[in-house]
Amino acid sequence: MTGTTITAQPGTPFITVTREFAAPRAAVFHAHTEPDLVKQWLGPRGLEMEILEFDARSGGGYHYVHRDDRGEYRFRGVFHRVDDGERIIQTFEYEGAPGDVCLETMTFTDLGAGRTRLEGHSVFPSVEARDAAVESGMEHGIVEGYERLDEVLGKEG
Repeated sequence: MTGTTITAQPGTPFITVTREFAAPRAAVFHAHTEPDLVKQWLGPRGLEMEILEFDARSGGGYHYVHRDDRGEYRFRGVFHRVDDGERIIQTFEYEGAPGDVCLETMTFTDLGAGRTRLEGHSVFPSVEARDAAVESGMEHGIVEGYERLDEVLGKEG
């Protein structure tokens, strides 16, 4: 498998994102929980990122801002479960669409030979909220972000 697969079945409030990385599971997980690393890859190229809060532990939270010449985009959430190296369960909210909080589960699977599969499953409060996220350009941000994560993982290794 190469690249990022994003599945959003019509009429459902779900999105599934699957991506394989040529890096060990611990490194991919660490890149999702260490704010200095997250800042290097999360989101599309061309955006400046400021992390206001990032406490990647069960019960912790996060709050960050992406900026470009068109404005700023604020996001926040709560880490409900952070199972070291294996799984993160968190909420995700774009402050431009308050109340449309989705629940995300990211599972990190060791494929052996220094490879990892990351599968993210997002549950939105409605089909309309999910569709708005898809129409916002979310796919572009996810694909570019994971390309940037590949670069960060290459530096870390």
